[in-house]
Amino acid sequence: MEGTIKKLITDKGFGFITVDGEEKDLFFHSNELQGVSFTELKEGDRVSFEKADSPKGENAVKVSRV
Repeated sequence: MEGTIKKLITDKGFGFITVDGEEKDLFFHSNELQGVSFTELKEGDRVSFEKADSPKGENAVKVSRV
């Protein structure tokens, strides 16, 4: 799947992705980044990812910059 970084919470190490074609944003944690560090990401960057279920709902995993 692909989307756009909507918001980064830099002091906490997580953010939210606006998913192409969907209304609900997905949470992601910096531990799920592949090939890019959290400090390299900017709001508006395009990313690819997979969805995964967690106790708090769906989130993005295997996140990489497109």
